[in-house]
Amino acid sequence: MSRELLNNEVNFKKAEAHVAASLQEGADLRLKVAGNCGRQIVEAAVLIGDCLAAAGKLLLFGNGGSAADAQHLAAEFVGRFVVERLGLPAIALTTDSSILTAVANDYGFERVFARQIEALGRPGDVAIGISTSGNSPNVIEAVNKAKKQNLKTIGLVGKDGGALARCVDIAITVSSTNTARVQECHIAIGHILCELVENELSEK
Repeated sequence: MSRELLNNEVNFKKAEAHVAASLQEGADLRLKVAGNCGRQIVEAAVLIGDCLAAAGKLLLFGNGGSAADAQHLAAEFVGRFVVERLGLPAIALTTDSSILTAVANDYGFERVFARQIEALGRPGDVAIGISTSGNSPNVIEAVNKAKKQNLKTIGLVGKDGGALARCVDIAITVSSTNTARVQECHIAIGHILCELVENELSEK
């Protein structure tokens, strides 16, 4: 965007209106999520809290922006969100380039998360798959592997939830086709999950 925009009042006003419209769209979608997904978010927080209280761990995964969300949320649990506490075991399966490239090379990209679930997942752990489309093949394959190994599963999804929403124990669906807005809601939901879990564990 050119700095000439600052000197063109008409174009500046158009850009300013775009900013307002984007922020309003995001705010409206969050209110929609609050109305449609509150119960699922609380259920997911209880599932995660029970897992961590029983010495289980969280395994998070997704592609692209959802990979970044997986890493962000794992960091909140291992570090802290708000409450000063011990670190909580959470692993983003998106961070080890050697594992990702070895598995993708030897078994195909659809196995990059499932293979790690196979290696790291234990009964009672929680697998959290993140997909804005709900149809990412490698995320779905990892969830199916997790279920076979008796892990609990949560999906953060967009659009109509896709295939992922149908195969997880708890699906939190942000009903929008705008990928950016869905991702913004996913990280907000993740922060709420961190807050609820910290509060629950600090009371025990």
